[in-house]
Amino acid sequence: MENPQRTILPNGLVTVTENMPEMRSVSLGLWIRVGSRHETSQLNGISHFIEHMVFKGTERRSAETIARSVDSIGGHLDAFTAKEFICFSTKVLDKHLPVAFDVLADLVQNPTFQEEDISRERKVVQEEIKMIEDTPDDLVYEIFTQKYWRNHSLGRPILGTQQTVKQFTQPMLFDYFGSHYAPNRLLVAAAGHLEHARVVDLVSRYFSDRKPSKLVLNGKRPVPFPKITQRNKKDLEQVHICLGAPAYAATDKRRYACYILNTILGGGMSSRLFQNVRERHGLAYAIFSSLNGYRDTGNLSIYAGTAPQNVRQVIRLVVQEFAELKKNPVTAEEMKRSKEHLKGSLMLSLESTSSRVSNLAQQEMFFGRFSTLDEVIRRIDRVTADEVQEVAREFFQPEKLALTVLGPMNGTRLQRSILSC
Repeated sequence: MENPQRTILPNGLVTVTENMPEMRSVSLGLWIRVGSRHETSQLNGISHFIEHMVFKGTERRSAETIARSVDSIGGHLDAFTAKEFICFSTKVLDKHLPVAFDVLADLVQNPTFQEEDISRERKVVQEEIKMIEDTPDDLVYEIFTQKYWRNHSLGRPILGTQQTVKQFTQPMLFDYFGSHYAPNRLLVAAAGHLEHARVVDLVSRYFSDRKPSKLVLNGKRPVPFPKITQRNKKDLEQVHICLGAPAYAATDKRRYACYILNTILGGGMSSRLFQNVRERHGLAYAIFSSLNGYRDTGNLSIYAGTAPQNVRQVIRLVVQEFAELKKNPVTAEEMKRSKEHLKGSLMLSLESTSSRVSNLAQQEMFFGRFSTLDEVIRRIDRVTADEVQEVAREFFQPEKLALTVLGPMNGTRLQRSILSC
């Protein structure tokens, strides 16, 4: 594989590619550097709604034609909205790259936002919101996020709410689309059997005449609110727990120690939480930790689902692991195992063109440069047990911990003392 290449058009659009000559496929992504955190409260969910709507028709294609354009060449078309970006992507054989690019460029430039499509898709998204309400392991994290990042757009749901989605109109969509889907917010990333110059030619042909946006995005950094939240939901069999702590931003140099800490704590079947809560005590089927890194902040969260009578014990066991990580350095054997787990997961994940293009795009968006796999591995290997302990001591403080529980609590009230570590 060759080193990634990067080209910036005069209007600010960035193109990054990585040639993988041993492949026959190309993965292509058009990333818009705005997401739900850039929305006002009145427009909450509009990024996700527009992501849906562009597939309903453009000036050149109907919804059916869009689907057939990629299906007919054996490709796969996808999209998603996140807190800080939106992505439209496809994977095709190398010879079909021009067709695939034509489709994606059409989607992000020429949607028609027909009134009847808006009315229909509004119902679809409202059903999607209801689906979250009916999925407790998703809902508990949604409640946690809203409470933890209270009074900040980062805490609002990506899908929006029933009320905000109901109010979206055609003029609102065109206005938001026109100001946010501008070339200086766009990133084209491609990986696979390709030539950088050919990709840049395609980008120039479709986007060079577009004018950049002068809109200044909201850059206010969120402040966490580490509260205890309980929502009683009697129709559930389990109580769903989300316990969170602060973490480093996605761009912080200390993030590698945080990766190791997360892996040791709840990052796999050999993690402390899995072995202790599930294997030794049999209190949960699912228990794991995860890291969420954003441009200027982050958080670490632990999820567990357990019987109502076991809620206190599960929380205490998790908090005991926090205390242990603060008190005693991680053993050399555990450090080695977690590092090998991280490096193995990373290397395996980068074997496909799809994961390569995602890695390219996120490195460009967060850092504006590319770290090689060897460089990342060296940074992982350099992490010490003392650094992991420092992370635990910094973030696992009782006053910094937040807790959300959802389910049949049967009158149980949780006090902050349960988070003492």
